[in-house]
Amino acid sequence: MTFATLGLIEPLLRALETLGYQTPTPVQTQAIPAVLAGRDLMAAAQTGTGKTAGFALPLLQLLAMEGPKVSANSVRALILVPTRELAEQVHESVRQYAENLPLSTYAVYGGVSINPQMMKLRKGVDLLVATPGRLLDLFRQNALKFNQLQTLVLDEADRMLDLGFSEELGNIYKALPKKRQTLLFSATFSDAIRTLAGQMLNDPLSIEVSPRNVAANTVKQWVVTVDKKRKPELFVHLMRKGKWTQVLVFAKTRNGVDALVEKLQGLGINADGIHGDKPQATRQRALDRFKASEVQILVATDVAARGLDIEDLPLVVNFDLPIVAEDYIHRIGRTGRAGATGQAISLVCADEVNQLSAIEMLTRQTLTRQMEQDFEPEHRVPDTDASGQVVKKPKKPKKPKTSSGGKRNLGKWVESGDASAPEPSIKPVRKVPVFNTGPRKRKP
Repeated sequence: MTFATLGLIEPLLRALETLGYQTPTPVQTQAIPAVLAGRDLMAAAQTGTGKTAGFALPLLQLLAMEGPKVSANSVRALILVPTRELAEQVHESVRQYAENLPLSTYAVYGGVSINPQMMKLRKGVDLLVATPGRLLDLFRQNALKFNQLQTLVLDEADRMLDLGFSEELGNIYKALPKKRQTLLFSATFSDAIRTLAGQMLNDPLSIEVSPRNVAANTVKQWVVTVDKKRKPELFVHLMRKGKWTQVLVFAKTRNGVDALVEKLQGLGINADGIHGDKPQATRQRALDRFKASEVQILVATDVAARGLDIEDLPLVVNFDLPIVAEDYIHRIGRTGRAGATGQAISLVCADEVNQLSAIEMLTRQTLTRQMEQDFEPEHRVPDTDASGQVVKKPKKPKKPKTSSGGKRNLGKWVESGDASAPEPSIKPVRKVPVFNTGPRKRKP
């Protein structure tokens, strides 16, 4: 199977040849013909399997061959993504694919000035990549119209709901033409997303090229148990022991990111962090430096779990387990991409046993556990398995109680340990002191 046999036009084939694409992935093999045929599509595939090319290539071909020229402040195709980083990544791929086509592409997202984006949209854009919040801002300021929209793509729709974009998505749907092609692509689909897709899509073709919610088998995964307060110390120990050169680390909170970066920098380690409170320019600069190997450790919240495409990233570390189990798949999907191998290590404390159990149930596998010498946890992490149950340690049988002194006064002597002895029906008789009962002597 080649890209030519999928029906792609020559300008796209030239771009793919330049990029070194040779054989289409399973999701591309199934998605490209369906999108070219105009079908609505719902596709689930592991991260790193080529989903972006699966919808972008046929979409660009349709735009190049069909429909009128784009009007001022209009857009012909719209790709919605949950984060700024993913918007940049998807747009960069689209730009490379469209290198030999007379089409305009652009990306809009929050965290940067809206004015340059409004200026760019004045001439109209054939294909726009956007985050929901900024897209609505532009629409409400009349900088964007949807009357020419032919295709809507929802990339990582489950993540958009996780981030609280449900209201924004609802407002966007109301503004879009009812007659359109709609495509949903994601590494995972919750039941809520599948229900929503059934309402949004028209007779969709469903593609599932890998088992639902299964992490890539190119990533070796394991868990190191440790007490929560010793996680930073353990991380530094493992980094030096393994001689790590490029590591993407995920922390649960923004404060957690800043604290770990500060500790690493204090030890002379070249580290940087990205999270939602940082300006977009700062986040992009940190990411660019990490890709260029100028930064050894990049610490991030889940804002970076989807949208980071780092070539040959060898290792992902979950400093904290994610609250949402599906995010684990996206985190470790930053390594082991495009057939390469990678490693994913999770530092797990006793407080995170429920998250660990949820991850194992979602991925249908029990993660291998290890303990590092001198870092054995004082608070044991309960055993878990892929059934989603926390396996509790059986309680030791209680020893039978014995009374002090070895014997009990039950009206007769009873040897200690005689289990057949009856319980007393009356209280034991208290000993009474013995007095002299002889004749009393009179005082002289």
